[in-house]
Amino acid sequence: MRIDIFTLFPGMFPAYLNESMLKRAQEMGQLAVHLHNIRDYASGKHRITDEPPFGGGGGMVLKPEPIFTAVESLLSTLQSPTAAIGNPPIILMSPQGRPFTQAIAQQLSQQEHLILLCGRYEGVDERVRTHLVTDEISIGDYVLTGGELAAMVIVDAVTRLLPGVLGAEGAAETDSHATGLLEGPHYTKPADFRGWQVPATLRSGHAAKIDRWRREAALRRTWQRRPDLLLTAPLTEEDKWFLCQLAAESVGHSS
Repeated sequence: MRIDIFTLFPGMFPAYLNESMLKRAQEMGQLAVHLHNIRDYASGKHRITDEPPFGGGGGMVLKPEPIFTAVESLLSTLQSPTAAIGNPPIILMSPQGRPFTQAIAQQLSQQEHLILLCGRYEGVDERVRTHLVTDEISIGDYVLTGGELAAMVIVDAVTRLLPGVLGAEGAAETDSHATGLLEGPHYTKPADFRGWQVPATLRSGHAAKIDRWRREAALRRTWQRRPDLLLTAPLTEEDKWFLCQLAAESVGHSS
């Protein structure tokens, strides 16, 4: 997968991109990240990329010209006769965008190429939204100084879904939200730490019992912390029966 990131602050990315899983993904050839400084595409001696908003008000707005020039310059290269990649999604990092979820990460991981545009200040000129970007994504209901952190979140979430990046086959399929539920608890050695024991089932070696224990632990944790997820999670009849038991326990404890 190729990811092009357009930003005013490309220096924010290398420290994260060159460590751990993302470094490994690039070394494997599964990921190629290209950073583009929007300021390099601004005209004039001072390469101005932002101006005060029409109509007054605080803050500055990113100008449309350097953003269009930057992205269109890349697209013209990709659309040459020798280019193997077609028109990619152009995604603006924005608090007004659709909420980022594991399902969206999965969809994006199927793309060969993504373009991520990082906003700054009060945002981008509306003509960028209307006539250039194809999608807008928000990583949460809060405001950041810019879209760089959001872009890194998307790169991370998408990359770990690429084949072979996590090493273990199917590792990403059991993560929180990948199945519609939160993950249950994990344990490792020692089996006894300060008198706190690892559950006997996990030490039993009985694969079917361990799978069921983990499923019920995930259901219990989701019930306790994010019950809203249970409304859309794919549940078996056995899962539903277990949730009924949890509900009965809850009523019993409250009476």
